[in-house]
Amino acid sequence: MKLTRKSLDQAVEQQIISADQAERLWGFWRSQHANTPQFDFTHVLYYLGGMIAIGAMTLFMNLGWEEFGGWGVFFISLLYAGVGLWFSRHFADRGLMIPAGICATFAVALTPLAIYGLQQAMGVWPDDSPYRDYHRYIRWHWLYMELGTLAVGCMVLWRDRYPFLVMPIAVTLWYMSMDLTTMLNGGDYSWALRKLVSLYCGVLMIGLALWVDIRSRFSADYAFWIYLFGVMAFWGGMTLQHSDSELNKFIYCCINLLMIVVGVVLMRRVFVVFGAIGACLYLGHLAQDVFEDSWLFPIALTSIGLLVIYLGVLWQKQEQALTQRARQLLPTALRELLEHRQ
Repeated sequence: MKLTRKSLDQAVEQQIISADQAERLWGFWRSQHANTPQFDFTHVLYYLGGMIAIGAMTLFMNLGWEEFGGWGVFFISLLYAGVGLWFSRHFADRGLMIPAGICATFAVALTPLAIYGLQQAMGVWPDDSPYRDYHRYIRWHWLYMELGTLAVGCMVLWRDRYPFLVMPIAVTLWYMSMDLTTMLNGGDYSWALRKLVSLYCGVLMIGLALWVDIRSRFSADYAFWIYLFGVMAFWGGMTLQHSDSELNKFIYCCINLLMIVVGVVLMRRVFVVFGAIGACLYLGHLAQDVFEDSWLFPIALTSIGLLVIYLGVLWQKQEQALTQRARQLLPTALRELLEHRQ
């Protein structure tokens, strides 16, 4: 339920609360959510600037920095990281926790670049692959950069407790699963292996996200980024699997529908979005391949859609009672999580 100023004004008009109470309540609500990510212009600027800065040192890194040599890259990375941490502390001292977290994340994102420069300087880099390939290809020797990023990310997160710091940790876990599997599998870079690893890694990351979600149920949302990349890895690996069996494709649709249910229960939209895309892909497959020439298919699909709407009406009438009964069956920690997130 989203509280808006318009809702408070309407409550004043209906004499539910006074104008003074509405003003004080609005001020209290804004102070409570000042450091919570929101979809407004200020926060969009925060994250846009942060992602541009992080992207410049990660995804969009070009070959120009190679001219500085290993030691140059290493010390420049340390300098940039120091500046990021200084700005993080500067913003935190002024109560601006969102930009403080973004600047701390920028510093953590420089870790693989610093380790790359250090390896180049010490002459232990195993081949001639440049840093920009880190985000493009699977290589076993990225593991040192990934382990270092995890260590630094966890230390900074333990110290500062900014939820956005989980983002580089989640991305690194995804990368490391691919590189580690390839190394253990004797250098097999096949797409079949990548898809399977992505699928199973996604399952593990979703489990980790749920654990983090439960552990942090009374504090900030530290599980968002792990859920996001976990669902992306799982759904992407599952969707890219090849199968000529209609039964397997139907199971795929059922899994996507289950993701929608899980997303609603956990109040995590990422499950709903990807689940809905997967369900639509299956319906597209039915329309294009299975029932290509059937005039009954659009009618049947429309009927199913109307039935789903009707089920939504029935659910709304009994939602509170059914929700309470269902939550009584859940473990205490998970029930507390759902009640707190609601």
